[in-house]
Amino acid sequence: MTDRSEVPIGRRVAQWRARRRMTQQTLADRLGKSKSWVDKVERGARALDKFSVIRQIADVLRVEPAVLIGERPAAFVGTVPVDGLDGVRIALARYGTFPLVECQVPVVQVRRQVGHAWLTYQHARYPQVVRLLPGLLDAARGIPRTDAELLMQVYRIASSVLVKLSEPDLAWLAADRAATVAGGDALLAGAAAISVGQALRAAGRERLALTSTLDAAVRLVPLSPAAGAPDPTPGATAVGGTLLLQAALAAASCGEARQAGQLLDRAAALADASPERAGSGRSAGEDAQRTCFGPVVVELARVLVAVERGDAAEAVCRHEVVIRRDGWRRLPAEYRGAYLVDAARAYLLAGDLLGAGRMLVAADAVAPAEVRSRSSARTLLAEIARGRPAPAGVARLTTLAGLTR
Repeated sequence: MTDRSEVPIGRRVAQWRARRRMTQQTLADRLGKSKSWVDKVERGARALDKFSVIRQIADVLRVEPAVLIGERPAAFVGTVPVDGLDGVRIALARYGTFPLVECQVPVVQVRRQVGHAWLTYQHARYPQVVRLLPGLLDAARGIPRTDAELLMQVYRIASSVLVKLSEPDLAWLAADRAATVAGGDALLAGAAAISVGQALRAAGRERLALTSTLDAAVRLVPLSPAAGAPDPTPGATAVGGTLLLQAALAAASCGEARQAGQLLDRAAALADASPERAGSGRSAGEDAQRTCFGPVVVELARVLVAVERGDAAEAVCRHEVVIRRDGWRRLPAEYRGAYLVDAARAYLLAGDLLGAGRMLVAADAVAPAEVRSRSSARTLLAEIARGRPAPAGVARLTTLAGLTR
């Protein structure tokens, strides 16, 4: 492997600029330089031989100068260890180890436990969900395959919380099992595909996520509805619309901005046709699908797509409008907390450190585990805490999260 010190400083600048979702023009504007100057630095055609300039670039990219120079690797802020993950791994590994027999736990009891697990998840109490999962996964092996809906829910809740806790491979495994038990039922398969797409995106497989979610979506909702065609059922609208949003996020991550916009527009048309579901946290009365699809959620997705495109101004502008809508408050705590962390990225991308800090503090107030237990949010918190000066409330939050400034 190549030693870190052998990587040219210009390449490190380019890598960190990409990680911060900045264009060369954005970096140039913040440095008071030209885009051509940044391009030459990144290609090595222009030397960075003044420490004052290196420090200026490091400040804009929110890293220590030593990281750009190659003298010190960037610090990684991991997740807080969650008790019970080994139990989840063992339970998933026991899949299919003995023939399915009469369920040792009554199905009605498993159904109540699954409902409790989903509710706990929506309140962003991830450690509690993890403690419930081994028992649920073991019980699932005794559930008749004819009860595909309940089986699918067990694996979906497992996949959802594993994504939150930075276990994308385990999350994909659970999501794949959800898809397997869904069989040929388009609605159940679509709900499982939501989890598949989320797990693939968490693993950095955006192209695969785009393919899987889009394929599942077109089975439920037409991308170009024909005149006179019957409207999708409420369940198909909720699941298909959610899949379109997942596909749009994946497309944006792949640099397919036009496709992302088209998918968002189609999702918006579906949501506008069923406004009563906006921010309800339900899926048109279909508990099995567990979506939050509606007009407000579509607008939140537009913010996230703008962040993926690197358009900070559009992201912040849309954010400040959508959180004033009534449907925002009706979304589950998990959804709002996760979104506010992404909104913090938008403000940071726009160079507004105070705004980014406000969003993280707000996210912690709604769903503490979203900020304190997720590695991506903890890394973001550490970056903001290094600001000069640190935004109000951030210093206290770093202490609560077990980080140091």
